[in-house]
Amino acid sequence: MTMKNALTVVAAVAAAMFAQATFAQASAPASRAEVKAETKADAKAGKLTPAGEGAAPMEKSTGKSTKTRAERKAETQAARKEKKLAPAGEATAPAAAPSTGPAAARADVKADTKAAVKAGATTKAGEGPDAPKK
Repeated sequence: MTMKNALTVVAAVAAAMFAQATFAQASAPASRAEVKAETKADAKAGKLTPAGEGAAPMEKSTGKSTKTRAERKAETQAARKEKKLAPAGEATAPAAAPSTGPAAARADVKADTKAAVKAGATTKAGEGPDAPKK
């Protein structure tokens, strides 16, 4: 009886190994030519994600534009002059707030820092909360 069980186990293991090899061959990676053809087709269909950190491409609109090329170019030039264009590849980056000028003169900041050091109100180098533990 044990010999029969042993043969059954060996047969099951052999079947599992052959089945695994069969499935591995069925899912072989695509060749370089196939991958290049897929990429070319996706690029033609506009399905590739653009370079940079932008969002995935949107579906192309089938409707006609209501503006002429000259009007779009004029709008872009105006936005460029007003510094409202997003940098390339950073379309989701927040726009920087316009600067109203320095809050304090450099000399005033230096004087305040010197006074704080003299009063002992500053943290010494290497002793802050982010300092490495000894």
